[in-house]
Amino acid sequence: MHMRPLGRSGLSIAPLVLGGNVFGWTADETASHRILDAFLDAGFDAIDTADMYSTWVKGHTGGESETVIGSWLRKSGKRGKALILTKVGMEMGPDAKGLSKAHILKSVDASLKRLQTDHIDLYQAHKDDPTVPLEETLAAFDSLIKAGKVRAIGASNYSAERLAEALATSKRLGLARFESHQPEYNLYERAGYEAALEPLCRKEGLGVIPYFALASGFLTGKYRCEKDFTQSVRGDDMGGYLNPRGLRILSALDAVAQRHQTKPATIALAWLMARPGLTAPIASATSVEQLDVLTAAANLELSSEDIAALDKASTLDAA
Repeated sequence: MHMRPLGRSGLSIAPLVLGGNVFGWTADETASHRILDAFLDAGFDAIDTADMYSTWVKGHTGGESETVIGSWLRKSGKRGKALILTKVGMEMGPDAKGLSKAHILKSVDASLKRLQTDHIDLYQAHKDDPTVPLEETLAAFDSLIKAGKVRAIGASNYSAERLAEALATSKRLGLARFESHQPEYNLYERAGYEAALEPLCRKEGLGVIPYFALASGFLTGKYRCEKDFTQSVRGDDMGGYLNPRGLRILSALDAVAQRHQTKPATIALAWLMARPGLTAPIASATSVEQLDVLTAAANLELSSEDIAALDKASTLDAA
């Protein structure tokens, strides 16, 4: 497995990150443990989650995903083989959100307890918090690294302007800097990352681990018309993708997948893995069979013609 550096953190990860948002939600504990075992057995290592997964589910309060991962780490004994990535900042309850020093310090201990580990490999700001000075947020993260609770820090959902400001603040104050960024990026959603974040991340040597790598499942090809929306709990999100451009992207994925005798999802991830400056896309699976489709991307090399066809199909319409 070809490992890729995660910024300047000293950490290296395999070219696919397993998304933990489904653990404790659409994948129960038993299924989640099977998926995690299979992921590591296939030579991969990085598992991404967040403290707020899965607050959107009725009856959930957050921490469900971390708890499932923690029980797996304890039972499997594979902590030494896994890199645990989690996030802080999204709402966990009344007055329990944001990137203040107090909330970060309280939240990291709660995450460590749920994960049943003594350190987090990459602790990420889930989204920017403009109500808190960057100096306070970064100093809090820096203190966690010094305390040995966190190995490296990253950002998610930051604008290029705020990410650049955060990096400059760390440099000016001699604090640990964000070593990675987690943007939304896939064959359908390209502009937001490519316009300003991509050149910044490449200039600063940041790792890039995009989420929604398969556009909430649209790029798997299983949503071709409105009647397909009932296939999963994410079907309601597909309306925004099902348009002439989205169908054009699926057609290009089908053609490239046929040439390589594989699945559209595998091709969509391979396209991301081939993007210069991109470290590893994040994708989730609710079964080992689904996981096999995702991990196959790491062993697939797209030709320049394949990439050009996918680029052309996913280019925004002139209108």
